[in-house]
Amino acid sequence: MPDATPLDRIHRAGVLPVIALPRVEVAVPLLEALAAAGLDCAEITLRTAAGVDAIRRARKALPGVLVGAGTVLTAAQAEEALDAGAQFVVTPGFMPRVTAVCLERQVPIFPGVMTPTEIGMALDAGLTNLKFFPSEAAGGIATLRALSGPFPQVRFMPSGGISPENLASYLREPIVVSVGGSWMVTKELIEAADWATVRALAARAVEIVRGVRGAS
Repeated sequence: MPDATPLDRIHRAGVLPVIALPRVEVAVPLLEALAAAGLDCAEITLRTAAGVDAIRRARKALPGVLVGAGTVLTAAQAEEALDAGAQFVVTPGFMPRVTAVCLERQVPIFPGVMTPTEIGMALDAGLTNLKFFPSEAAGGIATLRALSGPFPQVRFMPSGGISPENLASYLREPIVVSVGGSWMVTKELIEAADWATVRALAARAVEIVRGVRGAS
């Protein structure tokens, strides 16, 4: 799907790996393991100092992988991540200045929301595909269903507390675009460079997605 948008690709994947990298050097082998299992998109967070450089390196080495920046908190971070090649941006909450940068540069942004007020702010900015965070702590699927009542135009990317055990339940919800998760890219797996386990866990996630949505 060469003309697919970042949203199309994230929806097709069903799972968006959320990655905190301890070192720039592990970015490429990690994303290669994910892609080999069928997950060709990833959110590299700016929670660590390696984030921006990892995005730059991944975009250069793996042009077929969709790479976005996560945990973007300031406009300056957004500019830096986009200059490094980030193809989309994810924020943990609604950040007006980050949103403005992304809209100006015409790059997709998925702002984090948890309340009707935050959803309203995102709608005012023209955004309808939103990260729901922290999902399980905020009530999970029951809260998503409740929020979809007054906001039927919104689609959610829940993240936080999601695992292989509850992944299918989220994916069955029509209002869910994709699910953010880090169980296949834990700190321990990355530190050990255990790419075989990363690939196996990612492959299992892909299997669950296909079980719910069918093969794409």
